[in-house]
Amino acid sequence: MKLKKLKAYFTESLLELYAPEEIQSFFSILSKEYLNLSRVQVTLEADKEVDSAILQKFESAIERLEKEEPIQYIMGDTEFYGLPFKVNKNTLIPRPETEELVEWIIEDSVSEKRNDYSILDIGTGSGCIAISLAKNLPEAAVSALDYSYEALQTAESNAKLNDVTIQFFQEDILKTGTLPQQYDVIVSNPPYVRESEKLEMQSNVLDYEPASALFVSNTDPLLFYRTIARLSLRYLKPNGKLYFEINEYLSKELIDSLREEGYPIIELRKDFRGKDRMLLCRKSK
Repeated sequence: MKLKKLKAYFTESLLELYAPEEIQSFFSILSKEYLNLSRVQVTLEADKEVDSAILQKFESAIERLEKEEPIQYIMGDTEFYGLPFKVNKNTLIPRPETEELVEWIIEDSVSEKRNDYSILDIGTGSGCIAISLAKNLPEAAVSALDYSYEALQTAESNAKLNDVTIQFFQEDILKTGTLPQQYDVIVSNPPYVRESEKLEMQSNVLDYEPASALFVSNTDPLLFYRTIARLSLRYLKPNGKLYFEINEYLSKELIDSLREEGYPIIELRKDFRGKDRMLLCRKSK
């Protein structure tokens, strides 16, 4: 089958589920992976014959896309903050808004001009936050924890992939009462989507990404924030900083809760979509 015919077949197969622009993006990603062809080369080499082994790979990708499986899981990798990351069913797919949180921490950390910076990422998942920080703050000592052994395996693999050294450890933040040491920075992107918000979410998220990393109960949606905030009061160094990615609908409630926990200085920032998305809390001296 010629490449132009494969592209037409691929597009026709998915039109009922996806917008044409998204299908084009999928085809470009798969063409780069399976054929080592850029989007421009796909156009220039439209008459190229595609062998049966490659056709099978495209057919398999179509079947998985028809089930609305994320393209990142089909490929097994993605990009975050300009770095490559392996992803799978045990880890969330990193979001662009989380890149803004990483950027905020890097900017603040660089301004400190210190060589002994210590950072802890709580609920690291794929390791995208911790690894991006370690890569861009090479003098910092970065640690990361997660309750999931499978997620930590992926994070460790990603650390090797990106040639950074991170101390990983397995811990359930809701059960532990201690952390290994004190830190200058603690950051977390914890589960924050309420069960009631599932109706707003697409099936490619609901059916494939790990629910335990996404959802919290309607009755206590701030559980992770409150737990981490209390631990951080004990384990942040003087003038230490606590960064959170947050639920856009719960920013006021979260700020009120954090003030009650003992954080007098709180800064809220919006993401590139204009949604309340991240917080910086400073503990008093």
